[in-house]
Amino acid sequence: MLKPKSINELLCTKGKPLSALRSRSRARLVTLDHVRAALSPTLAATVVTAGLEGGALTLGVAGSHWASRLRYSSEALRTQVSQTMAVPVLKVRIKVIPPTAGT
Repeated sequence: MLKPKSINELLCTKGKPLSALRSRSRARLVTLDHVRAALSPTLAATVVTAGLEGGALTLGVAGSHWASRLRYSSEALRTQVSQTMAVPVLKVRIKVIPPTAGT
């Protein structure tokens, strides 16, 4: 019987489906870094995910309170991320990410 491969091994192997997943994951991490750099440290710590697709910057935030605070900064954030990433960011969407089980 073959030993199952770890997720890390699967992501490091060559192959079209996993290659696309790996590229998308890296792009989201880069976007998250740009978003966090544009925010205050307190607000940046609440942004859990970030993705940029079709000019829409979508942010996942760790609570509704933080989502409301982030909405007040969304125009400045849109401009800053657009400049630092050198891509057009046309709108910002903010979603509350529910806590995972066990936290």
